Amino acid sequence: MKLFNSILCPIDFGPNSLAALEVARQLAEQCKGALTLLYVVPQPMEVGQPILIEPIAGIDPDERLKALAANKLNGTIPYEIEVAMGDAASEIIDAVGRHHCDAVVMATHGRTGLKHLLLGSVAERVVRESAVPVLTVRPKVD
Repeated sequence: MKLFNSILCPIDFGPNSLAALEVARQLAEQCKGALTLLYVVPQPMEVGQPILIEPIAGIDPDERLKALAANKLNGTIPYEIEVAMGDAASEIIDAVGRHHCDAVVMATHGRTGLKHLLLGSVAERVVRESAVPVLTVRPKVD
């Protein structure tokens, strides 16, 4: 029996989520498991607001995830990708069930004070509500 057969790694393409991907890759490699990379497109904040999925840096999120996986995973680990739309924490928690994941490896943004109060913490909510272990990767302090 493998410790972790399937690991979910939410990606926002920021430097810290790329660091979390490296941790997830190493864990999956050690456990001989698979990875699911998830990008969540935020849903509109207001009712009636048009839904626009804008490409990130000129590239569709699905294509960007494919390129990231090809570049960072080097074909050494089985993986799948998913782009979802909605509340990030809810989509991450739902993806755990959809993909039968045993663990989540995700970045935190290190927000404190007023920013944390106003923006909340996706990682904090996932840690609280997830049915599987969650490993969080904090931003590097310079």
